Amino acid sequence: MTTAKLDQSVSKPSGSAPGLAPISRADRRYMQRVEAFISRLSTRNKFWQKVCSLIWLPYAFRSGITMKRLGTKRFTAVLPFKRINRNWYNAMAGAALLGNSEVAAGMYLFAECGSDYIVVCKEMRYQFLRPCRGPAVYEIGQTEDLQEQLAAGGEFNIDLELEIRQQLKKRGKEARVGRCLITFHCTPKSLLQARAARHKKK
Repeated sequence: MTTAKLDQSVSKPSGSAPGLAPISRADRRYMQRVEAFISRLSTRNKFWQKVCSLIWLPYAFRSGITMKRLGTKRFTAVLPFKRINRNWYNAMAGAALLGNSEVAAGMYLFAECGSDYIVVCKEMRYQFLRPCRGPAVYEIGQTEDLQEQLAAGGEFNIDLELEIRQQLKKRGKEARVGRCLITFHCTPKSLLQARAARHKKK
């Protein structure tokens, strides 16, 4: 009787875990719809942007960076001059300016590409020009190439240039404190799902 039990345990497939049922296609589609809904919600307004940042981007939540769309061709992100973003000599920390460059550009791409794309940073070059002693404004120029790439529907690389300026107390004047060149790789989620399905068949 003991030998029979051992034979049965050896004959079980190694990929099946006891007590865990495989995820069905219906459940997988439901999870994809929930993910897409949350992605759209995070770009709707500042409140949901902060809620999603608290869960998935705690660094961005603590830094307090927010995104603004000014008209149809200008996108800006504002990094407040709060204690967590400052260094010991009361200027904006270089790590805060550098790290939030990726956050600002990623938020812009996420808003443009929507919930159907995975966006990954590949390369970033930051040039420090002068100390920043106030709120930092990241200005992202809209690129026509992005709209063409989205219309094509495949995966692609996109280069973005960010101008980082210090927001002065006098309105209408901003001192440039840095410049950032950043490259992202954008992949449609449908393409990743198709690749995963082919790997399962193999």
